[in-house]
Amino acid sequence: MSRAHRALLHLYPASFRREYGGEMSQLFERRLSQCPSGVGRMRLWIGEILDVLSNAASAHWDLLVHDLRYATRTLARTPGFALTAILVTALGVGANTAAFSVADFVMLRPLPFREPSRLVRLWESPPGYTTMELSPPNYRDWKEMSRSFETMGAFHGAAANLLGQGAPRRVQGSAVTSNLLPMLGVSPFIGRLFTSAEDADGIVLSHALWQDAFAGSHDVIGRTVVLDGAPRVVIGVMPPDFHFPSRAVEFWLPMPNDQLADDDRTNNWFEVVARLRPGVTVAQAQAEMSAIAANLERQYPVENEKIGANVYELKDGLSEQSKLLLIGLCAASLCILLIACANLANLLLARGLTRQRELVVRTALGAGRERLVRQLLTESLLLAGLGGALGVLVAVVSVPLLGRLVPNTLPLAQTPAVDIRILLFAALLTGATGIAFGVFPALRASHVTDVGALREGARGGGGRKARLRAALVVAEVMASVVLLVSAGLLMRALWRIQATDPGFRPDGVLTLQTALPSPRYDSVARREQFYNGVLNGVQALPGVSSAAYISFLPMAMGGGIWPVVFPGQSQTRAVSNVASLRFITPGFFKTLGIPLRRGRGVTESDRGDQPFVAVVSESFVKRYWPNENPIGHRFEFGFSERTVVGVVGDIMVRGLERSSEPQVYLPYGQVEDGSLIGYVPKDLAIRTTIPPATLLPAVREVVRSVDAEQPISSVRTMQQIVDEGVASREVQARVLAAFALIAFLLAGVGIHGLLSFAVSNRRHEFGVRMALGAESSAIVGMVMRQAVLLAAAGVLPGIVLAYAAGRGMQALLAGVLPGDPATFAAAVTLCVAMTLAGSMVPVLHAVRLEPATVFREE
Repeated sequence: MSRAHRALLHLYPASFRREYGGEMSQLFERRLSQCPSGVGRMRLWIGEILDVLSNAASAHWDLLVHDLRYATRTLARTPGFALTAILVTALGVGANTAAFSVADFVMLRPLPFREPSRLVRLWESPPGYTTMELSPPNYRDWKEMSRSFETMGAFHGAAANLLGQGAPRRVQGSAVTSNLLPMLGVSPFIGRLFTSAEDADGIVLSHALWQDAFAGSHDVIGRTVVLDGAPRVVIGVMPPDFHFPSRAVEFWLPMPNDQLADDDRTNNWFEVVARLRPGVTVAQAQAEMSAIAANLERQYPVENEKIGANVYELKDGLSEQSKLLLIGLCAASLCILLIACANLANLLLARGLTRQRELVVRTALGAGRERLVRQLLTESLLLAGLGGALGVLVAVVSVPLLGRLVPNTLPLAQTPAVDIRILLFAALLTGATGIAFGVFPALRASHVTDVGALREGARGGGGRKARLRAALVVAEVMASVVLLVSAGLLMRALWRIQATDPGFRPDGVLTLQTALPSPRYDSVARREQFYNGVLNGVQALPGVSSAAYISFLPMAMGGGIWPVVFPGQSQTRAVSNVASLRFITPGFFKTLGIPLRRGRGVTESDRGDQPFVAVVSESFVKRYWPNENPIGHRFEFGFSERTVVGVVGDIMVRGLERSSEPQVYLPYGQVEDGSLIGYVPKDLAIRTTIPPATLLPAVREVVRSVDAEQPISSVRTMQQIVDEGVASREVQARVLAAFALIAFLLAGVGIHGLLSFAVSNRRHEFGVRMALGAESSAIVGMVMRQAVLLAAAGVLPGIVLAYAAGRGMQALLAGVLPGDPATFAAAVTLCVAMTLAGSMVPVLHAVRLEPATVFREE
């Protein structure tokens, strides 16, 4: 036989070569001798190669089918083992697939725009802030002076009341420059986008609003809709997967020319997106923008004092806390996978040892080691495949729950879809799990050539094999400690945040918005008439104790940051002094339960024809007039000079985790017509003694009686607003706690399995000891000693790794120490309890052994 033909025959399985290899070689040699010409020999070789490839594939397929059938029959005889292995694999694959789905969707996958890596966000950077919106004149200067960008566009929020499409409704929108949507490179679903000049009254709808309000009719193009009393012509509808700047946006309007021409450099309200020129990096653009900001500071030393510029990739809009949460989620899922794989490997190792009789018999009958390995590996892959399929179902169920970790501020859908990428990831993970943790047990189990194993039975597994299984259990315990401590630290942080006093009483307060359209309510008198009508009607409802309006509810919106200027102070110094501005109606402090410390609150007498006054927070007084009585002090704020008439307690404005800037509360009537339109009170707070939800229908009727075209939106209780501030933390803590519980249970299963197998292997030894007079307590001590050593070997390094993990996520701990003693003590206590629980059944089996029964079995 030629060397080439021998190489071809090696494509067949070994068993096939042994049985048919000789016949095939003889047949080929005879046919080859009958072909004297070179062309004939070449054709014969080509035909032989094709035949061998075809027949080898068929032979391998037949063998695979045979192995799968045998594996199925074998596993069916041990359903407990098979079910345990499948569930363990499903937990590991499912947890990692779900975590990868969310992390990939938020952090790795490119944004759904054209060449998203070239899209950047531009921010002003005043002292104390890394990101702040641009003022219109700074935006114009940046756009004109920069050379790093192909184009630059701006946008800002533009919520409005939509009329003429059923009941009045409040819709969230965005006003954009004409070049912004084309810059993103997304074509409209139907219609077109804005042009530079001819679409001043146009509107582009989101796909969701088009479906909801217009029933998905293609005749919507060219129709007129009414927004805040002004007619708008629909020119386009965006695709269903387009969400910019966030998924809350339902329409887009062209930015009015008067807003673009605004010359106030202290009024920051433009958000800016730019596209880098080809070949320009973010670092190069940052260097150029820093130079431009320094140049503008020299030109405008008052307005632009210490105003820098920051450039970030558009995909980097994720906060550091959100990044840490997702990274922690992925790390926790990897720990689950490690524990699951360790359990799977231990199961396969133990199963291989119990099958030594079978494997020796098969070896004696002529099965080679390659054949045994392939059969055992087929079983592990079958188990992994079934577990992986179940794991995908676990991931499909889990992904919508984890969708709450996707920040609302990103231009993404709320929930990642389980698409082909995720299925491929699950398939690769399943295959890697089955192969990586099935090969070694298969090799160990197939390394049986001593017929003496027929007599030893299942008493093998000592020495290196036992140490390997013990090492796997130690790894499980170590990972479970890390997860338990990490989950405990996050839970402690969550409890600490939830226990933070917000400075007001959120219980029993219903909130909603009645945002007034500026064309109809362009004067203070008209707004006052609306407020009085609504407040009088609401306060007359049964169960209502007080009600008031405010421009921005705490925690729902931070409020506008404005400079504070004191008499005799230079304007240059004034830009360093800031406070948050809120207009309120009388009774607001009583409604939210904000304590009055000095002076008085806002009253009905604080009208536009009276001296302008202000109520300030305690932090305002501590910062600007420490150790002084602030009543009667004057300062300039919000385009007017104000006199302090009262001091109230501080409240948590930007969430329970972030300190708030000083607050200034102004009477809603003390503002000029047409001024500070964005600060018109729109949030209604109602304190009630009855369940807040039961009050809503009556409040809706009151608003309708005052203005039939005024919609109600953003209906929530104040407690819901507070809870939403920690919602992502709560989801992360719960998910990590669930992962820790799974790891805890799996580690317990691992200890139980290892000790049960050890007791089974040592039945003869324990029988002899008990026959020679050993007490049951001595046998219990031997088993428990092994359990304690396993737990200690895993707990000690687990504590070190858990402390390192706590240091890594310290930004999420809200002041809780990474080495919090109570958390570590609880984790160690749980591990001790897990060890005791996992060893209980093996201990009972050990002490119930009958020496006579053991000897008869031997």
